[in-house]
Amino acid sequence: MSETTGIRDFPRRVHGAVRRVGDRFAGSPESAAAAWGFLRPYVAAERRFAGRMMARGPFAAAGYEFLRFGMKQAWACLFGGIMLALLIATHYWYPRDAALARYDFLFLAALTVQAGLLAFRLETFEEAKVILAYHIVGTVMEIFKTAQGSWIYPDPSFFHIGGVPLFTGFMYSCIGSYLCRAWRLFHLRFTGQPPLWALGLVSAASYANFFTHHYVVDLRLVLFAAAAALLWRTRVYFVVWRKARWMPLLLGFVLIAAFIWFAENIGTYTRTWLYPGQREAWTIVGLPKLGSWFLLVIISFALVALIKRRDYQAREEGPARDNRRAP
Repeated sequence: MSETTGIRDFPRRVHGAVRRVGDRFAGSPESAAAAWGFLRPYVAAERRFAGRMMARGPFAAAGYEFLRFGMKQAWACLFGGIMLALLIATHYWYPRDAALARYDFLFLAALTVQAGLLAFRLETFEEAKVILAYHIVGTVMEIFKTAQGSWIYPDPSFFHIGGVPLFTGFMYSCIGSYLCRAWRLFHLRFTGQPPLWALGLVSAASYANFFTHHYVVDLRLVLFAAAAALLWRTRVYFVVWRKARWMPLLLGFVLIAAFIWFAENIGTYTRTWLYPGQREAWTIVGLPKLGSWFLLVIISFALVALIKRRDYQAREEGPARDNRRAP
């Protein structure tokens, strides 16, 4: 081969090497994106792009991993993001004198979104099962809490049970949907996880406390201590791109609770629901509500773990996960 021919073939060889790097690290058939039919056609293109980022050096690769983390989180939050967008849009632009009340529109819109996500393969039937289960759990609690005056829904509605518009169950379902999608997207695995029965016991006690604290002593601090004792050794391993990383599972729950608290402030700011102190003028939701959301995250996690019990109960060594390359 002449020197001229070698120079001429150099771009082709580099391109082939980049594609091989992408095939090895970023797009195996195990890619989580393939679980959603809508994303499946883009797996190969993402594979090649990832290979180019690796070929450009560690800083480009780190930047791509950060971008990939954000994109995975956004995809995991798809249903929750749509619901928040609907709350904001209907607050500012939905006609107050419309024949169809705002809450009824939200309920029908949530049903339509769910049907659309399934029809266009943006959501799996496993996720739909989680959403249905959590819709029931959330609606039951809403009926009780509104009857106790914990919060109110100030607008009228046709689709309601007691004083609870039926769209509210979907707001709880957003949490379960996020956990279920994130579990698949980030290839979650655990070490030091408690038995499923113990997790279920703490979750059931937390759910019961949302009701019983109106009549007997509030056991929230006891439940915090029980959750900490149960989960303080538990690590969650997650894959953003090529390498498994980990964090304490309790820290993950706190971060999720913080984002829910932020979303709750959007809900009250748009007057979708109101706490007693917000009827005259909006104020930020108090930080103590973070504790309630923390317990609710544990309940949500237990429901998802029950559905994914095989993945949850699988025990893998942390170092092995750290060194494992995954899509």
